[in-house]
Amino acid sequence: MNRAIQDHLRQLFCLDGRTAVVTGGSSGIGRAIATSLARAGAAVVVVARGRAALDDTVAELTTAGCRAAAVQGDLSTRSGVRAVADAVVEPFGEPDVVVSSAGVNLRPPMAEIDETVWDTTMAVNLEAPFWLGQQFAPGMAERGYGRLIHVSSQQAHRAFVTSGVYGVSKGGLESLARSQAEAWSARGVTANTLVPGFVLTPLNQRLQGDPERVAALAERTFVGRNGVPDDFAGAAVFLASAASSYVTGQSIHVDGGFSVH
Repeated sequence: MNRAIQDHLRQLFCLDGRTAVVTGGSSGIGRAIATSLARAGAAVVVVARGRAALDDTVAELTTAGCRAAAVQGDLSTRSGVRAVADAVVEPFGEPDVVVSSAGVNLRPPMAEIDETVWDTTMAVNLEAPFWLGQQFAPGMAERGYGRLIHVSSQQAHRAFVTSGVYGVSKGGLESLARSQAEAWSARGVTANTLVPGFVLTPLNQRLQGDPERVAALAERTFVGRNGVPDDFAGAAVFLASAASSYVTGQSIHVDGGFSVH
């Protein structure tokens, strides 16, 4: 690759000097995004509940020459979110990019949804991204650069395989991104949502136990397969980088055509 091409790509997509926080960054889509942002040059703080997976993720990144740190935290309570927000700035300073990929997938039949299921789902999937945005977007706006990136679901748009509260929370998450975009974009802070199709991750392990259903979901795509976490690497770097400065308030489907089939 000649120097002119390298310089052009660096100007568009390089994240050198940026700091990113990725919740749910130790597994699945979140881990793929954290890895991609780190390899693009960002210093990445990975947030998750499980210590072992966190340490494994950070070890993999640092071995590859990336700057990475772990914060163990629980996003299911407001006090937990505050503790995470305080902790993530310690390794590398205030973030330029916040990726909300942490999620819970509690989907009992509608008639069996109780207060615990509702409250836990909303707290992790919707409230935590809101409070993290409230914490960090003003500072991003003062610096003139920021990226809020949320990971949603097809169930924000259509009901299938027992959407329940999960679908409600993801629909709210996409609305949150639009509200954040309205509030902050004029000061250089964009807010967007990645919308996966059916992705083979630990979060979807329950559904993966039904091979026929998994195959049927793959058939609903144009590319003929279900997603894998690495499918989100390029989209995440794009949304975190200067290349996406005129993209805000959008729900970007990374789904192999699932949503338009």
